[in-house]
Amino acid sequence: MRTKIATVSKLFASLSGVIPQVIWLVFIFALSPDLVQAGQTVVHGARIWNAPDHTRVVLDTAAPIRHRIFALDKPDRLVVDLSDASLKGKLPDANPGDLLVSDLRSGVRDGDDLRVVVDLKQPVKVKSFELEPSDAYGHRLVIDLSPKHRRRGRAADKMPKPSGDAVLAAAESSAAATSRHDRSAPSFLSVQPKRGGQRDVIIAVDAGHGGEDPGAIGRNGTREKDVTLAISRKLAALIDKQQGMRAVMIRDGDYFVPLRQRIAKARKRKADLFVSIHADAFTDPNVRGSSVYTLSNGGATSEAAKWLAARENRADLIGGVKLAERNEVLASVLLDMTQNATIEHSSIAATHVLEKLRSLGHVHQTRIQQAGFAVLKSPDIPSMLVETAFISNPSEERRLRSEHYQKKLAHSLLQGILDYFRDYPPPGTRFARQRGGVGDDTTSDSRVHQDESTQSLLALGLDF
Repeated sequence: MRTKIATVSKLFASLSGVIPQVIWLVFIFALSPDLVQAGQTVVHGARIWNAPDHTRVVLDTAAPIRHRIFALDKPDRLVVDLSDASLKGKLPDANPGDLLVSDLRSGVRDGDDLRVVVDLKQPVKVKSFELEPSDAYGHRLVIDLSPKHRRRGRAADKMPKPSGDAVLAAAESSAAATSRHDRSAPSFLSVQPKRGGQRDVIIAVDAGHGGEDPGAIGRNGTREKDVTLAISRKLAALIDKQQGMRAVMIRDGDYFVPLRQRIAKARKRKADLFVSIHADAFTDPNVRGSSVYTLSNGGATSEAAKWLAARENRADLIGGVKLAERNEVLASVLLDMTQNATIEHSSIAATHVLEKLRSLGHVHQTRIQQAGFAVLKSPDIPSMLVETAFISNPSEERRLRSEHYQKKLAHSLLQGILDYFRDYPPPGTRFARQRGGVGDDTTSDSRVHQDESTQSLLALGLDF
């Protein structure tokens, strides 16, 4: 009996160093859901963002993941194969109103791989990329889906195209006319009204961030994307109540719009002014106040060069005429003229807005600030970016969450916009008629000729 007890004692003694290690390993695995099997990456789940023109599917992963994406038909579906991966949790249901996605489902493939299938309502174009971790999310595989077949026949495509000689003549005439007139009064592209009528002044209201991009996050969890959308909707509603004005919402839901597309949407709707709404953040929670930004001259110069380079190899000018070196120089001069005037107009409009924001209290910057924000780089739409307050300041975060304060912000922005258009009314609008009394013939010559310069750029193929 004593011998057996001694043997058991020796056995426990030999295991005394092993058992704690085993227990420790079990504990580690229990706390590490990402380590399902050796070498496997956990997919925590998925999110679906619906935008008017596309759907974004996001897979949240524990680490960068090897993947392959391909489409199948009959029925239409998208297959996402993820190597050495496993799904933790469940996939979300698709929005019944989604025009592209009907369902998400998954299954194990080849023992260690994960297959996610996106059931589709129609054929799609696919763009995918991975994102690094951010404050709000970890690693992500992003899949953007858009309709494969879009409706054809834009109005601009149906318009008769002038010959190459006519384009050059119009452009040179416009450039010469502009040089003869006072350029001190800045101007921008305007849409001419229908004969015998007036057109509305169009304001593009851009709610910053959205969808996968929450923007800055306050100490109490307030997300910039939610605040900017709320303020933008209130501003748009106020604009629509004004006679002779109409708002265009660049983002009217919780989805992400790439910066270049924001500009494109504003230009497509022929906006007279672009206002991007944001909420600032800083490491010091005591920093507070509003700021208004416009595009810097440096940013404008590089953008002009970029856009001209994008057209450098374009062989098909209107009527099949290739851009000669002379045309390229002329286009460059016209673009500089257009964008310089746009920057000047942006500064004037922003000054009016900043002045109205002062009525709400402290402003962070007492003068207009300039920076190379991509969203401000439209060549023919005066643009500004308004940092309404510091969401990183607890006091201002509370104000930004207040519907009453959001309305006050929207009202101040509207008053600044109104002051600007009263001073610089676009031709053919109610503002121009009011400024001129009966007609709108008193609109500055420089504005009209700037419009001609921009139209010449469009004719030269610089439709950005």
